[in-house]
Amino acid sequence: MISKVDSVGVPSRDAKRSREFYVETLGLPPDEHAWNEFWVGQTCFAIWEPAQFGTEFEPQKNGIALFQVEDVATARNELEAKGVEFIGDTFDTGVCHMANFVDPDGNELVLHKRYAPYRDSSSG
Repeated sequence: MISKVDSVGVPSRDAKRSREFYVETLGLPPDEHAWNEFWVGQTCFAIWEPAQFGTEFEPQKNGIALFQVEDVATARNELEAKGVEFIGDTFDTGVCHMANFVDPDGNELVLHKRYAPYRDSSSG
């Protein structure tokens, strides 16, 4: 029934500041048709201001986007040099490396690199 994700909402108190963070700081390509949207691969992320829709702003804390990178340590160093705030140390889950960080509104995001092969589900 569901064929794909059309867009992921990114709540913000200041859409202009958020766009600058995602496009300029993280280097994600902006959508050419909508000033408040940017792309991560084939997935569109849309910045929105809850106050404009009559709701209170709350940063996303549990719907965390994991951004795939070639090397978590390298990406983290580059982003820290740009002032991006990370939460804790980079960690190894046994199958991937991850580093949690926040955008200017406190939305939690993750740099992610899976290094272990996926297990064949037909083998049990």
